[in-house]
Amino acid sequence: MPRSVKVSQQELDSIRKLYESVMSYACHGLFFREGMVLAEDVTRNLPLGEDPLEAGKQVILERGWAEDVLFTDTGARVRGSIEAMPGSDMETCHRLRGILSKLLEAKTKHRVRLAEVECVSTGSRECVFEREAGA
Repeated sequence: MPRSVKVSQQELDSIRKLYESVMSYACHGLFFREGMVLAEDVTRNLPLGEDPLEAGKQVILERGWAEDVLFTDTGARVRGSIEAMPGSDMETCHRLRGILSKLLEAKTKHRVRLAEVECVSTGSRECVFEREAGA
């Protein structure tokens, strides 16, 4: 059975800042892909007929990635993202964006790429993810 590890919110933020100092903002795509890989395990092991959004939401909540997730017609709204660090000048929830994108892909059977259009890190009440145009 695979083991899980715990990483604190401050540690995740320190890792993000480290990568940004070395790779600038190119690392955000890497974090996004990391999130997609994390969600692949969820989507790959779904029992036949199980809703990937419900299963994914449960995993997100159980693993502490967020306090609540609401999937919408255009994407998702998240409260309590572990990646949100108030005071940033840009959105920071790249891994969660990848997780949510992969879950929506599993649901729709089409390529989905979400953009974070609002983030607690930049002063919003919640993190809002919407489908990118053409994706």
